Amino acid sequence: MSATLLYIEDDREIGSFVVEHLRERNYEVKWLRSGERALEEVAGCHLVILDIMLPGLDGFTVGQRLKRAEPGIPILMLSARTAIDDKLQGLQFADDYVTKPFHPEELAARIEVLLRRTGAPSHEPVKVKHLLVYEAENRIVHADSGEEIPLSGKQFHIFMYLLRHLGQIMTKEQIYESVWGEPYLEGDKTLMVHIRYLREKIERDPASPEIVETIRGLGYRVRR
Repeated sequence: MSATLLYIEDDREIGSFVVEHLRERNYEVKWLRSGERALEEVAGCHLVILDIMLPGLDGFTVGQRLKRAEPGIPILMLSARTAIDDKLQGLQFADDYVTKPFHPEELAARIEVLLRRTGAPSHEPVKVKHLLVYEAENRIVHADSGEEIPLSGKQFHIFMYLLRHLGQIMTKEQIYESVWGEPYLEGDKTLMVHIRYLREKIERDPASPEIVETIRGLGYRVRR
């Protein structure tokens, strides 16, 4: 199956055209008209298409935040700004830069190149240890028994973030910024509470978690 793309564009005419073309190519597309929720919505996506001139946060700021939170995800800038200074600024964090107007076949080709380069995963379920099969599309995990375990939005985004960095220790700061889209404040218990609720749903014994591990003094990790 094809990849999921996060598309951030405020122009409705251009956005509708691009989304229709990409969906014809069997991509799943999340379309945002500003960058305010980009850090939350990027979970589960394999590539970001990003305009520069957005309401509120500009594309440069949004792209830099996305790259800090998700360093492995490719970002393609799609902008009417053609000045070399804009391109150089964008390419400090982005993986490609396409100027408007553009041909949809060129856009599709550039997306394919970036996805091949990064080895984007498919929508096939991901098996985590012997307990779960993760299905990112509908925020549901399956126990080996076949039981469906629905997750809340924040639980889904936390788990997806850890799965995207499988085996890596992710700090509280990294997880919080990715899921909530704002800096983590030392002493804030919000993430810890959501991790506890997540464990109550997916762990056989939440008191002795095997899936979402706490790495004392560092953060959290998911291992197969």
